[in-house]
Amino acid sequence: MHVFEFLGGLSGLLTYVMIWLIRSLTQKNVHFGRAAAVSQIVRIGFRSVGIVCLVCGCIGLILAFQMEPPLSTFGQTDKIANIVGVAVLRELGPLISAIVLTGFAGAAIAAELGTMVVGEEIEALEAQALNPIRFLAVPRVIATVVSLVLLTVIGDVVAIATACLVSVEMLDVPYELYKDNTLSQVHLSDFLTGLLKASVFGIILAAIACYNGLKVSGGAAGVGKATTDTVVQTIVTIVIADLLFTAIFFQLGWN
Repeated sequence: MHVFEFLGGLSGLLTYVMIWLIRSLTQKNVHFGRAAAVSQIVRIGFRSVGIVCLVCGCIGLILAFQMEPPLSTFGQTDKIANIVGVAVLRELGPLISAIVLTGFAGAAIAAELGTMVVGEEIEALEAQALNPIRFLAVPRVIATVVSLVLLTVIGDVVAIATACLVSVEMLDVPYELYKDNTLSQVHLSDFLTGLLKASVFGIILAAIACYNGLKVSGGAAGVGKATTDTVVQTIVTIVIADLLFTAIFFQLGWN
């Protein structure tokens, strides 16, 4: 029953978010809060750049080092470029960026909204006829999606660059060969499917964080529980969504 309650709550929240977003685009007198969205992009996205670069850079290093022994057995060390390019663009870039952003921003959103609920700030908004979904959830959903897409692009570049650096400087793979293998292996579809995943992961992350934050009860203990639930539920849901994407793309032949 908790799963159905969770899915129903997320569906309802996302429905309201979409309604307000569409109204803001079609009705001149309705605004979702562009200043708030930009502020959230700076807080969620810009401040996450460093940690995303660090983690994705380490992933690139790990992939290069781990693949060298088996590939060198067959004299195919240069194929590190092919594997890293596809793995990062399709899977690891969006997935790692989403997981990092979950811990960095998802928990913060849930705690922030939960604190507002405990402090009766949400009730104050409603007393002034201001919809909490419109003024609190919509800017955070937009900011999270935009931030995660941009962070995925940055993470892709950093992971591929660090793998290239290791391959060229330590594994004796010529730079031109590494570059040619990467460009011949990866395609625009690999990059775009990664960005599609990132946008969906961003929606999942923001929706779960806002949902848990807005339904907080029980004071400070409730805020802590919402924060923990957000991180766990988001990571599990994102991994399941990634699995579904992979299965669908496999059936469509986009692999």
